[in-house]
Amino acid sequence: MIICCGEALIDMVPVTSESGQASFAPLVGGAIFNTAIGLGRLGVQVGMLSGISNDLFGEQLCQELSDSHVDTSYLMRSNAPTTLAFVSLNDGHASYTFYDENSAGRSVHIDDVPSLSSSKSVKTPCTALYFGGISLINEPAADAYCAIAQQYAVDMVIILDPNIRTSFITNDQAYRERLQNIIAVADIIKVSDEDLDWLVGSSGVEADQVSALRGQSKAIVVVTKGADGATAYLGTGESVHQAVPKVSVVDTVGAGDTFNAGFMAKLANQKLMSKSALAAVTPAQLSASLAFAAKVAAINVSRQGANPPWLSEL
Repeated sequence: MIICCGEALIDMVPVTSESGQASFAPLVGGAIFNTAIGLGRLGVQVGMLSGISNDLFGEQLCQELSDSHVDTSYLMRSNAPTTLAFVSLNDGHASYTFYDENSAGRSVHIDDVPSLSSSKSVKTPCTALYFGGISLINEPAADAYCAIAQQYAVDMVIILDPNIRTSFITNDQAYRERLQNIIAVADIIKVSDEDLDWLVGSSGVEADQVSALRGQSKAIVVVTKGADGATAYLGTGESVHQAVPKVSVVDTVGAGDTFNAGFMAKLANQKLMSKSALAAVTPAQLSASLAFAAKVAAINVSRQGANPPWLSEL
């Protein structure tokens, strides 16, 4: 089982009402949530670890997780409110304004987190933990997720997608240090080209940026570049590139999250979701994972909001 650790929230997506007025539709979302339901819909055994409100939005999130075959037994419920993200679209590209103060997700403390070392089902032991999104920005939840990654890195695959939202960062130094602590133990790091520039600077060629990001580790680094495709860099120095299918884009909400779900799903399908298997991964295996991820993400961007496809749609 892959456990996705981080935020679940409501995306308030702009729509036009029947009367022609501008309004917002509350759609389930959050970077980690989107990836979790994406994995579930692709038939991967997946659970979600997150702070979820008991309010009506929290119920909406829980229902979607269950409907998408995501294990909800790791959720931490509370009466704190659900995080809201108001979405602004410019030519289909999304930007966000977050309302997250004292939310259920942000209030997660390390003492609240259940043990992950022994699975709740002997048939589905936890083999990988996925982190990222805004849940790594603000305390106490951010510190809790960082501690989880460091605690379980010896035995479990650690996957990170920072999915950086610069407008939401309140303490740049603390955030960078926290990300670096997870990068140091990560087996797979996925970043957009914009994330990579923010993390290590925009000077130099991409391969050098990746090397600077990786540091002393041998982590697999995947760099996504929108319409220019994605490139995966192995710890051996080899790399593979994947172009993206040409589709009519409705919006890009959840595109990267769905890409991650497809990438991890194909790795799991190839029985590569273990530290030993990833250490011996081949360019061909990574290429297959990138191709599947691109196909899955292309379907998501062809419809409104974060709406990852089901395996039957492929």
